[in-house]
Amino acid sequence: MNQEVWVPIPTVLYWFWLIPIFFGICFTIAYRKDKRRLSNGIWFSLFLYSFLPMAAITILGINNHPLIIISVTIFAIFLLIMIFLFTLQALLLLWNALVVWKRESHSLANMLTLILGIAIIVLPFFANEINNRLPHPWSSLIILISNLVLFYVIFWFYNYLTMSILYQFNRPKLNQDYIIVLGAGLLNGDQVSPLLAKRIDRGLKFYYNQLRKTGKSAKMIFSGGQGGDELVPEGNAMLDYALKQGLPEENGIAETESKNTYQNMLYSKKIIDQQASNTNTIFVTNGYHTFRAGMVAKQAGLKADGVGAHTARFFLPNAIIREYIAIFMRNKYWHATAVGLIIVGSGVITWLEHRYGIR
Repeated sequence: MNQEVWVPIPTVLYWFWLIPIFFGICFTIAYRKDKRRLSNGIWFSLFLYSFLPMAAITILGINNHPLIIISVTIFAIFLLIMIFLFTLQALLLLWNALVVWKRESHSLANMLTLILGIAIIVLPFFANEINNRLPHPWSSLIILISNLVLFYVIFWFYNYLTMSILYQFNRPKLNQDYIIVLGAGLLNGDQVSPLLAKRIDRGLKFYYNQLRKTGKSAKMIFSGGQGGDELVPEGNAMLDYALKQGLPEENGIAETESKNTYQNMLYSKKIIDQQASNTNTIFVTNGYHTFRAGMVAKQAGLKADGVGAHTARFFLPNAIIREYIAIFMRNKYWHATAVGLIIVGSGVITWLEHRYGIR
């Protein structure tokens, strides 16, 4: 009769728990210092991908069969989902583009998933054409540069996505003096759109929740100027909507000069500074926009965290890609320098490979 032999995992391996603990501490310190830094995503990834193998080693080490089965099952399901999404990513992007095309305007901002889906399909053919039409050193150079630049862009996109998701767990304290609601365009020139209504409703929800639990009422600033196709400033339309929802008139303020997110933050800060000092402030926008809006608030000198309103799921892929492009372009000179270094490094690697047969 065969008996199961259990080989214990060496105790020394458990000292490697110090690695995820170290990265977890680094992430916690960096995140508490500033929630709006993309580099925090690197610390979190280092923590997560050192924690997972250590968790697996520990589970195997305690030889708990039910726990091992549950862990392996969860990992297998997660792996299958990732393989499915990766394999069908182009089709999923094109499907999303079709949904957006039917429900939203046909603007460039709403066609980003279409462009990305087509690019993923075309990319393998592009690499094949480069190999067939150009001599070896040049084809290797172009493909190497393309792959490294693509990796660079995806690397920062992953960090953006990580921090954007983590930022959604931000829960401001119920001690706010001001709640800034960011504008988002009007329907028919003077009507609050469904997307904008969700922002206002989210701000009102926080307002009433704080009032109910602490007795403290905040002032709400509705920030948005008048666009070229609008009959009234967004701030006024938003304030009217909030008053109809029961907001006391003395607690509503319309900011009507801003034209973009930076001005939303800057002009709202001026209103706050004129009325009080040492205040607690939050801003409200859609969930996908909170992380970048937090960056803009810092740029405007406004100390404020954000809370996000619900966004239709079909709209999220385009919105997330658009937000990433905007964040990426905020540091375009740094990224241009990095891409330049990638090109130079690729040139050196290709030359060494061609000259000495090494890589």
